[in-house]
Amino acid sequence: MSDQSQNAKTFTSLHKKGDPVILFNIWDAGSAGAVREAGAQAIATGSAPVAMAQGFGDGQNIPLEAALDNTRRIVAAVDLPVTLDFEGAYAEDPQSVAENVKRALDCGVVGFNFEDQIIGGDGLYETAIQARRVEAMRAACESAGIPAYVNARTDIFLKAPAVTHDDAMLNDAIARASAYEAAGASGFFAPGLKDEAMIGRLCNATNLPVNIIALPGAPDTPRLAQLGVARVSYGPVPYRQMITWLTDLAHSAIHYRS
Repeated sequence: MSDQSQNAKTFTSLHKKGDPVILFNIWDAGSAGAVREAGAQAIATGSAPVAMAQGFGDGQNIPLEAALDNTRRIVAAVDLPVTLDFEGAYAEDPQSVAENVKRALDCGVVGFNFEDQIIGGDGLYETAIQARRVEAMRAACESAGIPAYVNARTDIFLKAPAVTHDDAMLNDAIARASAYEAAGASGFFAPGLKDEAMIGRLCNATNLPVNIIALPGAPDTPRLAQLGVARVSYGPVPYRQMITWLTDLAHSAIHYRS
């Protein structure tokens, strides 16, 4: 078994309902090393911080080759499983999804975040269409011989203010989780969901390990664990906090006479 395959199995095993793996998202080899030194069990990129650190906006604005080059450097810098926030896999049709997944696997990653929003467009892919895209991602992983973790993400909650989240949205998310599971997803990612009751219902309604982002206003990690969450990630929060710190420090240095 290759090291990459073993890392993929190790990464999958970290996802336990009620005992979530913590992924403090990084953006380059240096930040990956810092998080590794903090005791991380795995490394996760964040699409927004990766793009912003290179001067691009989120939403597949950083060129694919640049994103993959960055990924190679991250994988080479740490001796931990690395999962890639691959947004929409820089593709629409399933065949192109599969081709780009294979390119990313060649970089050494062992997992993916995969969004159901239409990048550069409006709304979300229909559930059946996105399920075929998830199926293509899983098939590409199997073809490469890497049991990669496919974290199927729904943007239902992220695209709407938290105060508008309701049962209809939750039911849609649960239906998508079921369809994505059948298509080969390893986990289900619901960024933007903060309501404790809804998180608990989602965790109970799907067999897939549920991923929640620790955004301001979300339950803390101990409470998320009690609700059955299996993965807690931090998305763009670490990068934004670092930029705020850097800006404040630079301001103090530049305006030392003030």
